[in-house]
Amino acid sequence: MGCSSSPPAACVAAAILLAASLLACHHGCAAAAAVPTLSTASRWVVDESGSRVKLACVNWPSHLEPMLAEGLGKRPVGAIAGDVAAMGFNCVRFTWPTFLVTNASYSGLTVAQSFLRLNLTESLAGIRVNNPGFVDLKLIDAFKAVVSSLGEHDVMVILDNHLSKPGWCCSNTDGNGFFGDALFDPDVWVDGLTKMATMFAGVPNVVGMSLRNELRGPRQNANDWYKYMQRGAEAVHAANPRVLVILSGLQFDNDLAFLNSRPVNLSFTGKVAFEVHWYSFSNTQEWSSGNANQACARITAGIARRAFYLLDRGWPVILSEFGVDNRGGNTNDNRYYGCAAAAAADLDLDWALWALQGSYYLREGVLGLDEVYGVLDWAWCKPRNDTALRRVQALQRPLRGPGLAEAAPYAVLFHPVSGMCVVVRRRSPTPTLAQPFELGLGPCSETGAWEYSAQQQRLGLRDTAALLCLRAEGAGRPATLGVTCGDAMARWSLVSDSKLHVAVNATSSSSAGVSDSDGNGLLCLDVGADGRSVVTNPCRCLSADNSCDPQSQWFKLVSSTRSVVTKQTMLAQLPLKLKSWKIRSF
Repeated sequence: MGCSSSPPAACVAAAILLAASLLACHHGCAAAAAVPTLSTASRWVVDESGSRVKLACVNWPSHLEPMLAEGLGKRPVGAIAGDVAAMGFNCVRFTWPTFLVTNASYSGLTVAQSFLRLNLTESLAGIRVNNPGFVDLKLIDAFKAVVSSLGEHDVMVILDNHLSKPGWCCSNTDGNGFFGDALFDPDVWVDGLTKMATMFAGVPNVVGMSLRNELRGPRQNANDWYKYMQRGAEAVHAANPRVLVILSGLQFDNDLAFLNSRPVNLSFTGKVAFEVHWYSFSNTQEWSSGNANQACARITAGIARRAFYLLDRGWPVILSEFGVDNRGGNTNDNRYYGCAAAAAADLDLDWALWALQGSYYLREGVLGLDEVYGVLDWAWCKPRNDTALRRVQALQRPLRGPGLAEAAPYAVLFHPVSGMCVVVRRRSPTPTLAQPFELGLGPCSETGAWEYSAQQQRLGLRDTAALLCLRAEGAGRPATLGVTCGDAMARWSLVSDSKLHVAVNATSSSSAGVSDSDGNGLLCLDVGADGRSVVTNPCRCLSADNSCDPQSQWFKLVSSTRSVVTKQTMLAQLPLKLKSWKIRSF
């Protein structure tokens, strides 16, 4: 069943794809050689030495009616855990329902009993083939076995209390939404948190506990939030002082704004973080019905006011759920992703992608439901969408933080919709003193150190023998690097509401031949037809237009202090006459 009954060639192909994913993130994915003990230092998550640990997680549900980690009927647990690590995720947000440890009618079940009571005979048969040792385990022991398997692959685990009664989450009226709801007894919840914290206190790869997923419903209010979330946090820390304690907000984990005027009051420090969720549907259909630049600016500002402001207050904020329909046909998701990825890169966020699973045993009454947001395909054999996986892998590498002061701060030109960055691609076929280089998209680990002066409108590569400025050469033509920095074609500004369009005003240039969609004569950085070259084209979708997609022209200037890795120094590539020139830098 699943990969276990696939033709050998299909399994080989799946293994090759996953191996390729591992190689793709070889230069800086967040996976560590050993699992650290985590704490916080201001807004950062750090290890025992005080160095940054970026949480690049994927969600793996175990909270639905069967109460078993999804996918064990498709693949051996060790193979799935190995795939998680191979794809560059260093962490799993592993979900669980309170009743797993507090309600005897659930906690006493074996895996076989749980599946048989739900008539999931086909899934149980798959578990017997792929994970025979799980069949007669109690559900909590099966949960522990999955955590252990992840630990064998040096994958950290955050235990997420997703809801009380097992099932799909979430609605305002499911009884699981807020303290005092029919299925959400605060005392039972604290008891469940305490039991789980105690149970995993000696398990090194359990590095955090998320107290409750997506508080919601008509009963929610800030006063009860403080009363019970602080109580839950204290209970977890008392039972297991080693783990991070992660607090969620109100309104389906979209709102932490109330903390602006009243911070949490806990007896411990250095172990507290917050989490927020961000999907396209968090803003209904704003992405597809409005102008993408204006939607990006408005929605990003909103989530900053509600949650990301806490970063500046010295608190880690984990984007613990985000993701898209990986089939690629959802316009709302497609426009949202580039904006969300730009924000995640700009803030260098810790995050957890929704989701790992390609399918479910049972979701909302449907057997074997396909999860279109899943990283893996329905059979759990291979990545569902290689392009989507590669672009999220670009966010796995930390860019700055404690222990990463390897270079003076510089900018990375990040292209969020592709997950790549602007790199020096090659020398022009006929280099001149003015235009010796062309640019392209490549791995962000291979970027140069860009520097932008908003006052001078100059964007160039530093740490070179001469100042090399980014230049536009005209509509549809490759962008270049050269030493001519003073004219209009080398003066760059951020021109759209999203601040993701990097443009020159080519109106006065006789060679540009340009008029953008708004008639402003602006040329924006863009991706060429080959999907790799960096060109300039008339700027698109700057305002008003709701029908066009600007994302090929979206570039984010992201701050980094990581060492700049190059195969050959820029100085070695410069024409001989240029090496002796002395041109002032910024």
